[in-house]
Amino acid sequence: MPASDPLVSVDQVTRKFPLDHSAVTALDHVNLRIDSGEFLAISGPSGSGKSTLLNLIGCIDRPTSGQILIEGTDTSRLSPSQTSALRREKIGFVFQTFNLIPVFTASENVEYPLLVQGVSAMERRRRVAEALANVGLSSRAHQRPDLLSGGERQRVAVARAIVHRPALVLADEPTANLDTHNATQLIDLMHDLNRSLGLTFIFSTHDQRLLEHTPRIVSLTDGRIISDTHPEGESHGQVLTACVS
Repeated sequence: MPASDPLVSVDQVTRKFPLDHSAVTALDHVNLRIDSGEFLAISGPSGSGKSTLLNLIGCIDRPTSGQILIEGTDTSRLSPSQTSALRREKIGFVFQTFNLIPVFTASENVEYPLLVQGVSAMERRRRVAEALANVGLSSRAHQRPDLLSGGERQRVAVARAIVHRPALVLADEPTANLDTHNATQLIDLMHDLNRSLGLTFIFSTHDQRLLEHTPRIVSLTDGRIISDTHPEGESHGQVLTACVS
């Protein structure tokens, strides 16, 4: 992929969901470009389409029309097995409810994506130890989720999301179930990983605590992008024109 190409390209994407004898438009001709190494929030009120957009970028869902490219690959043209492979290799997920396996220890939860990929046992041990160290949980490696605090569980989820060295990490409302102290720690952690490892973070949120520390915020209302604020504090006019005209 040429250096000038975006990591993620969302082109004229519409997503409609059937409702009785009609359809609800969750996203309406959305255009978006996200470069490698960005730290970006998709924000908006409930029902604005932010989770739908995140699911489409994460290849959990497919658009009704338009296309989404990840590293130049048109995800709509992939077979189910190719889509699963892309998710395993290119994308890390952090969920609002953690989604940890309760009978697994922290290290076993982090190791699971590597098991699915067929990574060797020695390499798995090395990467798991590295990922847990990156999130400050080396001392909690052998604890099950029920013995961890909410903030620690979310950090385990972050370690699991980054252990396979994905091209991007997607987080859906990552601070929603955390108090202010743990939310602040998580925000700082994601920023540190973004800077130190060059990880691309894209997350949906309406949490002002997170938005205050986010350099680029894409705001949605009724399935359309109404603003796209970049690190310079200016709106990206080209994206706005394409999405709301």
